[in-house]
Amino acid sequence: MIKVGIDISGGDFAPEATVKGAILAQKELPSNVKLVCIGDKAQIDAVCAREGFDSSVWEIVHTTENIGMGEHPAKAYQQKENATIPLGFKLLKTGKIDGFASAGSTGAMMVGAMMVAKVVPNVIRPSIATFMPTDSDIPTLLTDVGINPDTKPDVLLQYGILGSLYVQHVFNIKNPRVALLNIGSEAEKGNLLTKAAYPLFKECKSINFVGNIEGHDFYSNEKADVVVCDGFVGNVVLKGSEAFYELLKKRNIHDPFFEKFNYENFGGTPILGIDAVAVIGHGISNDIAIKNMILQTMHVAQAGLVEKIKEAFN
Repeated sequence: MIKVGIDISGGDFAPEATVKGAILAQKELPSNVKLVCIGDKAQIDAVCAREGFDSSVWEIVHTTENIGMGEHPAKAYQQKENATIPLGFKLLKTGKIDGFASAGSTGAMMVGAMMVAKVVPNVIRPSIATFMPTDSDIPTLLTDVGINPDTKPDVLLQYGILGSLYVQHVFNIKNPRVALLNIGSEAEKGNLLTKAAYPLFKECKSINFVGNIEGHDFYSNEKADVVVCDGFVGNVVLKGSEAFYELLKKRNIHDPFFEKFNYENFGGTPILGIDAVAVIGHGISNDIAIKNMILQTMHVAQAGLVEKIKEAFN
């Protein structure tokens, strides 16, 4: 039995969106997967009653505490041991759940990831990856998108390895192509970081490195399955793409391709490189995004991604 924990208090529209998202997810979960809802039982039951859903199919871990978006992540994590995010990581650490998902405080999720779940041995820094839409049915994985705005060449290489393992084992893409995001395709192009990283990627036998790709290659899957950059660049690309999608919506421009930019479709992204399955969702997640975040957590847990990463870095 795989148990997936969900932070019911996490997100701008919790608990309404989180409970409704859990209800939607429940309809798609296989019989060997159980949801563990971490939050205020009275609130959970109230939303379920309005939706005509029997919450007894879930395991509910009751708490009324929550870490707010405006709170200092590390201080709040230590002072609120019974808040949903610390409780989620405690359940992860003790093996009572196999994966934990939250659309709450990203900072608190990172505190739990680093202090409780811990980084996999030999991984220098974990990363957050996200899928970016392409003009094919297969999206491109972008990593890192915000944890490490300043990084080093060997860390970039590890992002490539982590991203390659992720798409290979969770999305069944064999021998995924890994590229560096750069201002030119030539090996000598780029800033000090990318120029130093290029030979490391080229010499690494554990990934299928295909060289540099440029910004105009980004929304096509023709050249790479995994695109690597530092967290500063990745976060700018991610938020620029989100802003582009919102602009299209405001101008009432509808096209199936542009709907791929909707964050709801992916729900959340795992923290790659830690010794547990922890998935971070968007703070503005609605019920559909929460559903997909839960399903994403299930898929990562089912794939045994953490064990695959530990084997690769051993």
